[in-house]
Amino acid sequence: MQRRKFGKFDFEVSLLGFGCMRLPTVAEPAPDSEVGDIDQEKAISMLRYAIDQGVNYIDTAYNYHGGKSEVLVGKALADGYREKAYLATKLPVWHVNCEEDGDRLLNEQLEKLATDWIDMYLLHALNKGSWNDKVLKYNLLSFLDRAKADGRIKYAGFSFHDDLDTFKEIVDAYDWDFCQIQLNYMDQNYQAGTEGLRYAAEKGLAVVIMEPLRGGRLVKNIPDEIQAVWDQAPIKRTPAEWAFRWLTNFPEVTVILSGMGKMEEVQENIKTMTDAAPNSLTETELELINRVQQIYNERTRVKCTDCRYCLPCPQGVEIPRVFSILNHASVYNVMDEGKWQYKALLDKGTDASQCVQCGSCESLCPQNLEIIKYLEEAHAALT
Repeated sequence: MQRRKFGKFDFEVSLLGFGCMRLPTVAEPAPDSEVGDIDQEKAISMLRYAIDQGVNYIDTAYNYHGGKSEVLVGKALADGYREKAYLATKLPVWHVNCEEDGDRLLNEQLEKLATDWIDMYLLHALNKGSWNDKVLKYNLLSFLDRAKADGRIKYAGFSFHDDLDTFKEIVDAYDWDFCQIQLNYMDQNYQAGTEGLRYAAEKGLAVVIMEPLRGGRLVKNIPDEIQAVWDQAPIKRTPAEWAFRWLTNFPEVTVILSGMGKMEEVQENIKTMTDAAPNSLTETELELINRVQQIYNERTRVKCTDCRYCLPCPQGVEIPRVFSILNHASVYNVMDEGKWQYKALLDKGTDASQCVQCGSCESLCPQNLEIIKYLEEAHAALT
C-alpha cells in the first residue's frame, strides 16, 4: 500500500482511505440494531481486512447511514484496531445553532465512536453560506482550537462544496491541517478542482480526495465509445483503475477516499494503490484519459452554462435544472436515474411540459440556445 506524507506533518497515511458512507446493508435490520441497516459482520470484516492490508485512514461522518456509520466504525476499531488507524469524522455544521453546539456534537461523536480522540476532524461540506452563517457566526474556528488543545481532536480540516474563490477564502482564513475536496478527471475545473488542489498543497495542507469515481458514474454503464478508448490502452486497466491512477499521479494528493460496499471492491482498490506512484502515468496514458473526458463532454445534449438569465420562467419551468438532469443522464448513460430526478419536477409542476413557448427565455439567453426546442426534447427523453 502506497503511503504519503500528511501535509506538513512527519507521518504518513495510506493513499487509499476507507470511506464509510456506502457500507454493506441488510434488507431487514433488527428493530433494536445499534447500527441500523448496516450489515455489521460484513462491514467490520471489510474494515479490518483493509487495515490489515495497510489502509490506515478511516473516514466517516455524523450523518452517514442515518447516523449509524460512526457506531459501526467504533465497533470495527475495537480489539486493538483503533491504534492501527487514523480516524476521520466530521462536524455537521448544519446542526450548529449556538456556540455550544460544536462541543455537544463532538462529545456525542466521541461516544458513538467509542474513542477518547479523533485524529482528523472536519467541518462538513462547507460552502459560502455555511462558512458565514455557521462557522464564523458561531465561532467554530475557536471551537477547533479548544478541541485540539484539550486532545479531543488532533488535526483540523474541512470538506468543501462550492466555487474556487470560496475555497481559497476558507483556506486562507485559518491555520488548517488538511482539507477534503471533490476531484476526478471529469471535475478538473469543478468546485476546488485541480487549481484548488495545488493551492491547498502549496499552503502545506494535506488534501483528501472524495468522489474519485464521481459517485460510481465513471465505472457503471460505460458507453461503448468510452470503452473503445480504454480498450486501446497498452496496459489494460478497469475504468476504476484509470480514474484512481489519474488522481494518484498528482503528488499533491494525500489520500483518496473510496466508499466501498463489497469485499471485492476493497481488494481491487488495495491492489490498484499498491504501486500507484505520483507522476507515473505516461503522456500516452494521460492523452487516453483526456480523450475519455472529451467524449463524455461531447455527450452533453444542451450547452447550458447555468447562468440562470432565463429565470424566472413565467410558467415556473426550472429550465437550468431540466437541462442539468438531461445532460447528466446523457453523459453518464444513466437515463433511468434522470427520469427519477425529473419526476420531482413533474410532481412540482415545474417540468418542461409547462412551457407555453412564449420565448421570453430565448431572448435572455447569452448562449443563444433554442431553449423551447431543447425543453421539448428533454421532456420526451425523460418521460
